[in-house]
Amino acid sequence: MAGPLEKVRKACLALPEAHEVEAWGAPTFRVRNKLFAMYAAEGDHHGSGRPGVWIKSTHVNQDLILQSDADRYFKPPYVGPSGWIGVYLDGKPDWSIISEIVRDGYLLTAPKRVAAALTEPLPPAKSKRNSSRKRG
Repeated sequence: MAGPLEKVRKACLALPEAHEVEAWGAPTFRVRNKLFAMYAAEGDHHGSGRPGVWIKSTHVNQDLILQSDADRYFKPPYVGPSGWIGVYLDGKPDWSIISEIVRDGYLLTAPKRVAAALTEPLPPAKSKRNSSRKRG
């Protein structure tokens, strides 16, 4: 079974041009050179005894998410005043929600052309032509 760091890695690195860089003794996730998520291990000074991930967000989303479940979400040190969201990864986190928050943080960070790969609508399906059409 994959641990929390492997699951965070999977969610972050699935995004276009996302890559991992170790900084401040922790894995960080970036698009181009801009940070959109950071893993905080339970044993380092960022984790405060619990594994977590810090994700770029807006102040509005931060407020909404923090009010939704104060046991699961927190305002991380250093970047919390800028709107970032912290998510505790112990217990049974909802990875689909975490992936959505990661995607939102990525979209706030990624250049428009790179982010467009996630926001472009799918091309219309090709219509099947009737092969028994009369030829004349």
